[in-house]
Amino acid sequence: MTKQFIISPSILSADFTKLGEEIQSVIHAGADWIHFDVMDNHYVPNLTFGPMICKALKPLALTVGHKPVPIDVHLMVEPVDALAQAFAVAGADLISFHPDAVRHVHRSIQSIKSSGCKVGLVFNPAEPIGVLSEVIEELDLILIMSVNPGFGGQSFIDASLNKIERVRKLIDASGKPIHLEVDGGIKIENIRLVADAGADAFVAGSAIFGQKDYAGVIQRMRDALKG
Repeated sequence: MTKQFIISPSILSADFTKLGEEIQSVIHAGADWIHFDVMDNHYVPNLTFGPMICKALKPLALTVGHKPVPIDVHLMVEPVDALAQAFAVAGADLISFHPDAVRHVHRSIQSIKSSGCKVGLVFNPAEPIGVLSEVIEELDLILIMSVNPGFGGQSFIDASLNKIERVRKLIDASGKPIHLEVDGGIKIENIRLVADAGADAFVAGSAIFGQKDYAGVIQRMRDALKG
């Protein structure tokens, strides 16, 4: 069976003066998910957007294209729980958070799941993954940051490949259909390398929104993944 790869364009790199049009364009171009990088100027040194933007864009994710496109929310915030619930109400389909941003990781996972959303954990480049041994059975996604969080347009940290490989082994051992997503510096030239390490979902911001032909970039990424 051919492995199914997911490309999740990050709206952090979109043109905010025409955000609705950007979402429509990237969905028509073949995006599988739409990625929301939510930053609070506390957990990370930047401030982006909140649940109101998610609520405003949700109808486009439901109606543009041939099928609904999931909204993939990455919370770079502290505290997590209240904002996660607000994003769930606003229409998020999957919510991921950093385990070092909460007191009780399992409780926060259960809270997001009880809201009807899928749930993921996110690991920064220097963050250990030991907590996965305790909660992996509860997860739908694990997101590996291949840059330090807080800003778009950074270069891929090569040492992330080792972590991706280790997490892929944990997922395979669990027997669960958990997505392994990678965020940071993903582009046409390295997406195959990241997939070979074990990823099946890829966040791309400037690599897509920084180009004129979104469909062309996404197709070239898919062609590289076939390689």
